[in-house]
Amino acid sequence: MTWFWVMVAAALTIGGIFWLGRLPAAARPLAGAAVMLGLAGYALQGSPSLPGKPVAPAPEPDGFGEALTDERQGMAERFGPAAQWLGMSDGFARTGKTELAAKTLEKGLEKYPDNVDLWVGLGNALAAHGGGMMSPAAALAFDEAARRDPSHPAPPFFAGLALAQGGDLKGAEAVWSELLARSPADAPWRADLEMRLAQLRQALGPTPAAPAGPADEDVASVPN
Repeated sequence: MTWFWVMVAAALTIGGIFWLGRLPAAARPLAGAAVMLGLAGYALQGSPSLPGKPVAPAPEPDGFGEALTDERQGMAERFGPAAQWLGMSDGFARTGKTELAAKTLEKGLEKYPDNVDLWVGLGNALAAHGGGMMSPAAALAFDEAARRDPSHPAPPFFAGLALAQGGDLKGAEAVWSELLARSPADAPWRADLEMRLAQLRQALGPTPAAPAGPADEDVASVPN
C-alpha cells in the first residue's frame, strides 16, 4: 500500500512538472530521469514499514530558572535594562525553554552590548541549553563578560558552575579559587562560594603528594 502512494506521488510530480510547470519539451526527459532516480534511491534505502521512533528531548536541569535567580543575588543588578531581560529569560528557563532564554538575552545584548550581567546570563542560558555542559558558545559568553569587567564576580562564578556541572572539577576549582582569593571578606557571595569550593575539593579527593626529587633523596640519605 505504501508503494502505491509513492507511485501516485511520483506521477503527480511528473504531471505537475510537465504540464503545470510548462517545462520545455527538451528538458522533460531530464526531469523524468530525476524523479525516477529519486524513486530508485528510496527503493534502495527507504524503510516505510518501520515504526516511528520520536527522539525525546534531553531533560533540562531541574529548577534551572529558580537556581540562577537565587545564585545571582548580590552579583547582578536588580533594576535597569539588564534586570528586565534577565527576568524574561528566567521566565523561559523555568519552563524548560532554554533556547528562547538564550535568544532573549541575545536581543538584550543587541541594545546593551557592554552589559556584563547580560553576557553572564547568556552564558548560563547556553550552558543550560547544552544540558548543563560548558559549550564553546557558553565559554565565549563568560569570556566576553569578564573582558568587559575583570573585577565582576559573576563571570568566574558561573563559569566555574558550568565547568563543575559538565564534569571538569579541576577547571572549576581553579576558577573558583582565584575568585575566592580576590573576594572581600564581607562579599555577599563569599559564603556560598566557600561552601561550593569545599564540596568540590571533597569530590576531588586528597591532592597526591609530589614525588621526592633528587635533592630530597640526598638529604634523606645523609646519616645523623
